[in-house]
Amino acid sequence: MLLIALLVATLYPVLWMVGASFEPSAQIFVNVGLLPKVWTFANYQRGWYPMQNLSFSRLFANSLIIACVAVLGNVCSCTMAAYAFARLQFRLRGTLFAIMLLTIMLPYQVLIIPQYILFLRFGWLNTYLPLVVPRLLAVDGFFVFLMVQFIRGLPREIDEAAIIDGCGHWQVFLRIVVPLSMPAMATTGIFTFINSWNDFLGPLLYLTKPVMYTVPLGLNLFLDLNEASQWGPLFAMSALSLVPIFVIFLFFERLLTEGIATTGIK
Repeated sequence: MLLIALLVATLYPVLWMVGASFEPSAQIFVNVGLLPKVWTFANYQRGWYPMQNLSFSRLFANSLIIACVAVLGNVCSCTMAAYAFARLQFRLRGTLFAIMLLTIMLPYQVLIIPQYILFLRFGWLNTYLPLVVPRLLAVDGFFVFLMVQFIRGLPREIDEAAIIDGCGHWQVFLRIVVPLSMPAMATTGIFTFINSWNDFLGPLLYLTKPVMYTVPLGLNLFLDLNEASQWGPLFAMSALSLVPIFVIFLFFERLLTEGIATTGIK
């Protein structure tokens, strides 16, 4: 019963938001039920265009491009860094691994100002580079640590057999480690996609042109501190923004579950 109560408490806000997206704005906060008393699709029609000459199709495309590049870069770079820490012998390996673990404990807010100054000097403001280039450099210590733990669990005898057959480190990495690490790589990719898709602060700092906005910034356009916020369109577009994450989870559920079980994520 406790689990059912927790499940209901978790799902109720999301289901209520989806139901409210089909209600007239004047009745949204009157009805606490999950089903609208009066059905309307006007919120979706109004919400699709948050500004003149700007539609959510552009915002979805921007977010999708950033998220896909971030996933590709993060999975590749973190897997290579993890293979180096888990399998290769080099000087200062233990020290570098300890420094990498320390970066996990740094709050994101500590890095905001140095990163902003660095990207400002690079001339990267109002581009997507600050949002995707760090993903290509294995700067996400948590996913490197996750991959290291998984690769350490792979039998070393397979690597040794491949080396005896003439494979170098690149061939061992590409032909043995990568295929066997698919569950952990899928877990890294899915969480990277979710983090990038939902990121609000990063695009808010580096993007000022509405045409370059991502979905979270587009949702923010419906909020107004001085006048009445447009709750109906906000809920409608928020409901649509959940669709890509739901589809990703639906297609990669098995790999995600296997990756979480084998890497020890709690």
